[in-house]
Amino acid sequence: MFVRHALVLATAAVALTACAGTYDPDANAGAQSTATATASAQAAAPATAPAAGAGLSITDPWVKTTKKGMTAAFGTLVNNGTAPVTIVSGASPLSPMIELHEVVDSGGKMVMRPKEGGFVVPAGGTHELKPGGDHIMLMGVTEQVRPGAKIPFTLQVQGGQPLEFTAVGKDFAGGEEDYQPGHK
Repeated sequence: MFVRHALVLATAAVALTACAGTYDPDANAGAQSTATATASAQAAAPATAPAAGAGLSITDPWVKTTKKGMTAAFGTLVNNGTAPVTIVSGASPLSPMIELHEVVDSGGKMVMRPKEGGFVVPAGGTHELKPGGDHIMLMGVTEQVRPGAKIPFTLQVQGGQPLEFTAVGKDFAGGEEDYQPGHK
């Protein structure tokens, strides 16, 4: 009888673990507002030198609501470490293609483009991701992002451990951003 109960509990634990990373567009608000790099990656870092991105977190992460197509994620990257950290790429189950973008003046017109070299977060400093500035661009979004939806993200740190966090879907109409083909 004890073996049967142990097997049932082990099966339930495996099933719950497998569901932990799923994307639920209808989830209600309350996503974590500050995320830190995973403890397992920190434990794997050599004891003689801090791992790149070990002190990296993000505050107030959010994603602009959309029906489908393109959208963007924002927040403030915070580096509590003693060396600069460079974010080189991103991933999310919401989008098959994610790019790190910037908005620059090109001949008197503000244009969006991929950010060469990624986002650099200075040691002991911050890097703001905001509408009309640097942001995480999500392309090919096929699921609707509603207000309050919880969207998981992973940002890859150059030479270091990834930063995992959850952003919240949020309506935003300011700045006339249009993250659709032919975007401004």
